[in-house]
Amino acid sequence: MNRQAFRCVHRLRVRWAEVDVQKIVFNAHYLTYADVAMADYWRELALPYEAAMQALDGEVFLKKATVEYHASARLDDMLDVGMRCTRVGNSSLGFECGIFAGDRLLVSVDLIYVFADAIKQIARRVPKGLRDAIEHFEAGHDMVTLTVGPWSEVGDQASMVRKAVFIEEQGIAPEIEMDALDATAVHAVARNRLGMPVATGRLLQDGPREARIGRMAVTRVLRGQRWGRAILDALVDAARARGDTLITLHAQRSAEGFYRRAGFEVVGEPYEEAGIAHITMHRTLG
Repeated sequence: MNRQAFRCVHRLRVRWAEVDVQKIVFNAHYLTYADVAMADYWRELALPYEAAMQALDGEVFLKKATVEYHASARLDDMLDVGMRCTRVGNSSLGFECGIFAGDRLLVSVDLIYVFADAIKQIARRVPKGLRDAIEHFEAGHDMVTLTVGPWSEVGDQASMVRKAVFIEEQGIAPEIEMDALDATAVHAVARNRLGMPVATGRLLQDGPREARIGRMAVTRVLRGQRWGRAILDALVDAARARGDTLITLHAQRSAEGFYRRAGFEVVGEPYEEAGIAHITMHRTLG
């Protein structure tokens, strides 16, 4: 087993509360590390776990865990916890977890899950959608499909993400979040392998050769998984294709670093919009 064999890798630092009197990680915590990586695996599949399981009409239950210890992790070690699916059976899912310090394997964990009825916990056949998503991921493919188009084509899916993020999560008034500009904007939507929308954004024409990106939203549990950047890049490409030379956006201050990494620069001073701290940013297109 080697670290490079895992497409899904979660990095963590060993905390004081996780070491025992021998000053090494207490053995039971390695199962916690595996569980954390398992949660990341669903995110890598672009599946918001709770909503996805509801759509699949079932639940995944752990049946068996086998742990083999090769070496110990210590306080402040940086660990890479890899997770991969090795087998999809009729109702079972086999996973392999490797916990590494650098390239050195410390602990290996074999996990067997069973897909079952969420209430009765009776085993059921692994749904085709889940089977296909796992096989697609392990084969190295992208886990979302991007669609760029008008509100008439993607509005229903875009509004699902925006309502969840802006109205329900951030408490923005519906009459502020949904406006007449949607009808004339170009929208981008990312959908996972189950067809569920997980990210969105829109592109407006602000003036001659000047664009404005806004309403950028990613399902809360899937943030940090590249889907927001995929939406942003798609909208930048759409602006470039129509001949725009300047893109402006009103970024929430918490997302300023995200936009800086995409080539946007701050313009002016911070301000408040819809009760949330914002900053204006722009990017020149060559």
